Amino acid sequence: MEFFKQQGTVDFMGKAKLSMMVSLLLVVASLAVLAFKGLNFGVDFAGGTIVQVRYDVAAPIAQMRDRLSTNPIFADATVTEFGSAEEVIIRFGGSSQNLQNDIGDETAKVLEGTGSFEIRRVDMVGPKVGGELREKGMMALLFATIGILIYVAFRFEWRFAVASVIALVHDMTIAVGALALFEIPVNLDVLAAMLTLLGYSLNDTIIVFDRIREGINTLKSTVLGEVINESVTRTLSRTTLTSLTTLFVVAMLYFFGGEIINAFAFTLLVGIVVGTYSSIFVASPILMLFGFDIKGYRARMAEKAKREAERERMRAQFEQGTL
Repeated sequence: MEFFKQQGTVDFMGKAKLSMMVSLLLVVASLAVLAFKGLNFGVDFAGGTIVQVRYDVAAPIAQMRDRLSTNPIFADATVTEFGSAEEVIIRFGGSSQNLQNDIGDETAKVLEGTGSFEIRRVDMVGPKVGGELREKGMMALLFATIGILIYVAFRFEWRFAVASVIALVHDMTIAVGALALFEIPVNLDVLAAMLTLLGYSLNDTIIVFDRIREGINTLKSTVLGEVINESVTRTLSRTTLTSLTTLFVVAMLYFFGGEIINAFAFTLLVGIVVGTYSSIFVASPILMLFGFDIKGYRARMAEKAKREAERERMRAQFEQGTL
């Protein structure tokens, strides 16, 4: 299926300077937001307690907040719907170590008189455990990026590998900046979304790079910019269709999936848009900056093909007993 039906080639590299300026601006803005606002670490990483409460009717959230604010233990508590109007999540920084009574009993005592409810779940994460989870999460992202760098360098060559990793760092920085800007709680779900984005963004970039490498071998032009323009134009329909179908699904998760996957879906929404953009307007221009000797590359590939053909010929002669 062709989403874009056109006769000519889109001059993507003619817009490379503008796209790089936009990307640089977005990255700097994201770093500035991170510096001034920081990330809103959730209970998974910062430590604290989550209490899930279910009412027989719609939860009186305003009344719950008033009751909780009168108790110093729940002074920093946030109350949000959890999937339905009857079910809510209470998040706060304390734990059962601060209380003489059980945390569930203490919550039930504070909420007494707000209606008929049930304490369905109490989860607690200590600050030490949260710190370990945060550290391991960062290590997972780092090792995934290093693995990608090694794989792409082996699959293509170092220029492609460095360009793809720079594009990934670009995507991750903007996604994290969006999390900080909108104060989205960063928890294990968000970490899973970030790792998913690493794979998704890399897949888009690899598709584009594979077509560029094919164009280097098959197209008549020896000008890298022209080869990139032709190759990216050929992948435009595929990239657009894949990104749009994925984006529609994630958008439905974000708008209708409820509180439990809101942060996960938001991270994917931002990442898919930025990742699709970077595959064309960031990774390819960076490849241009490194430069690429197309004539030399074609000569090396021809020599490699010649050696492989010679090995095949000798293997066939050996099997036939004529060597």
